[in-house]
Amino acid sequence: MQQPPNSPHLAFTDTIRYNTRMNAPLKITKIGNSAGVILTKELLAHLGAQVGDSLSLVTTPRGIELSAAEPDFEAQMAAAREVMARRKRALRELAK
Repeated sequence: MQQPPNSPHLAFTDTIRYNTRMNAPLKITKIGNSAGVILTKELLAHLGAQVGDSLSLVTTPRGIELSAAEPDFEAQMAAAREVMARRKRALRELAK
């Protein structure tokens, strides 16, 4: 029986599909004065992203984690920055 896509447990067939499609090296290419990598259709589908979408990059002890950006993240961060600006003194005391 195959597990749902969001399941933390991969079935054997999912593992084989992952190894053959997702474990391919990515080539770094020059884009103007910057560099970029080309993501395959399978990788974009796995991320739940499309061309033109934003991705989120997080540094972890094992390397980097790439995921589709959450649409309301910027609104949440704006609210957090507002609270931090208003309660700067209280937050400084709590940090001690």
